[in-house]
Amino acid sequence: MKPASSALLAHLAQEATTLAYLVKLTRADGTIKGFTTHDQNLTVGGVTYLADGAFTPSALLSSSGLATDHMEVTGILDSADIAETDIKAGLYDGARIDVYACNWSDLTQGTMQLRRGWIGQVMHAGSHYVAELRGLHDLLQRPIGATYTPECRHDLGDTNCAVNIATLTATGSVTSVTDNANFVDTAQTAATGQFNYGKLTWTGGANNGLSMEVKNWDNPSQTFTLWLPMPNVLQVGDTYSVYAGCDKRFSTCTGKFSNGVNFGGFPYVPGVGNILQYPT
Repeated sequence: MKPASSALLAHLAQEATTLAYLVKLTRADGTIKGFTTHDQNLTVGGVTYLADGAFTPSALLSSSGLATDHMEVTGILDSADIAETDIKAGLYDGARIDVYACNWSDLTQGTMQLRRGWIGQVMHAGSHYVAELRGLHDLLQRPIGATYTPECRHDLGDTNCAVNIATLTATGSVTSVTDNANFVDTAQTAATGQFNYGKLTWTGGANNGLSMEVKNWDNPSQTFTLWLPMPNVLQVGDTYSVYAGCDKRFSTCTGKFSNGVNFGGFPYVPGVGNILQYPT
């Protein structure tokens, strides 16, 4: 039995109830959004839950086993509360989700928490989005521990890698724009490939504060190509900072960063073909 006030439990025992779902979404930046299935806004615990007619939760399933129970929430992207540009910018990635039930006719009865988790995969088409809400059981499906791979397990600049990213960071500004994923900086002089797999963070312009991985940096044309287009329009004069990238290969670790001693992979482990060989 999930904890709830005696008054709410008594209400749940009745043949007819006046229940509503409350979904509280807490983004990584601290912004809180609240939605309810009720036809009017509800204020509970200092949070206003909006009665967005476009907001539709799927059936909420809970089991006693270890199987993962997910929930989906469908809405309208052009809503003033869930903006398409915010989703594309990744502001909702990994956001915490709390799902409650309440008696909308008597909010003093409190709430019963039905689910806690975070946003998983977000899909959108046209003007609709579907956000998958992953519960705590999802943690049981994640691998834990190190694995043997030819590529490095560390991220460039973390405590295991020990490379100082500050010495590999460059700044610049956009001098011409092809589209939201391709732009030119004629003042950037780094060698071709220096920023491949690195991260570029915008420090000015419509995308200020947003980041994106670099797919390719070409010196002769002085062109950046990002892995995904930015959600807002790039303009000449937009400023950025970018640091060198690593493809996690041993040759890159030793040649580009002189950091072979901290390489986190196993480049000389025989492949599966060699392991499965047998005498003929």
